[in-house]
Amino acid sequence: MTPLLLKLSQQTKNAIDGIFQYYLTNPDIPPPLSHAMAASVQNGGKRLRPMLTMACSNLFNVPPAQAARVSAAIEIVHCYSLIHDDLPAMDNADTRRGQPTCWKEFGEATAILAGDSLLPLAFEMLTDEATHPSPDVRLRLIKALAISSGAAGMAGGQMLDLSPNLIDSVAKATTMQNLKTGCLIAFSCEAGAILGHASTQDQDSLRDFGFLLGLAYQIQDDLLDIEGSATSLGKPTGMDGDKRSLVVLLGVEESRRYLYTLQDEMLKLIAPYQEPLFNEIIDWVTSRKV
Repeated sequence: MTPLLLKLSQQTKNAIDGIFQYYLTNPDIPPPLSHAMAASVQNGGKRLRPMLTMACSNLFNVPPAQAARVSAAIEIVHCYSLIHDDLPAMDNADTRRGQPTCWKEFGEATAILAGDSLLPLAFEMLTDEATHPSPDVRLRLIKALAISSGAAGMAGGQMLDLSPNLIDSVAKATTMQNLKTGCLIAFSCEAGAILGHASTQDQDSLRDFGFLLGLAYQIQDDLLDIEGSATSLGKPTGMDGDKRSLVVLLGVEESRRYLYTLQDEMLKLIAPYQEPLFNEIIDWVTSRKV
């Protein structure tokens, strides 16, 4: 990461860690469940989605405390999805971020319940007036997060990812990856505009940027699954098996060329904001090694 990205990363971590601590230490949560939830949320990670929300919120002078609450809610949804994604019925992964996955450490039943508990917690956080004084803004955030994480969003994309027989073209693979990865990243960007009462055009532009960034992120992730090592990535490689990703359908070299095309499209979308930080986010996502 560049110094500018490292600064954003640290600011984001500082902003959301206190929120996690408050909600995940609720004494009403039975200890086995609270431990599994906390371990899954507080075990590191890139924090890309909350970083995007913080960066996009800053474009519209959103109070940092409001941006942090939405950022934390989005990251909690992401962590819930990883818990379930790692389960034996899905990817059957033993490690995540260099540590045992939730189900390996706490058992399948507790892992399922941890994911089940994190998802509604995100919406609980968004309902609070501390997220935004306007009920309309809070409802818009709740609705957008519900759509992006539900059956017509992330969960639907995961279903397609588990159904390679349904992915028989580049167009269908693109749809799958937009749903699985892109929807939540797109909302992470759009949320800053919603919080800032930005124009519909700004909301649409940032959402479109997020979808392109999500597609680039997933392509790079799939390339690393082929070319990276389990040690450097902190998770098993070669886990995609018979899945029909864009990298599988396009091939490695064509996928790299497509990444350059996506970079150009993202730069055009973000150019009106004249914020160098977004150029660095694009470079980081498309060239990362972990």
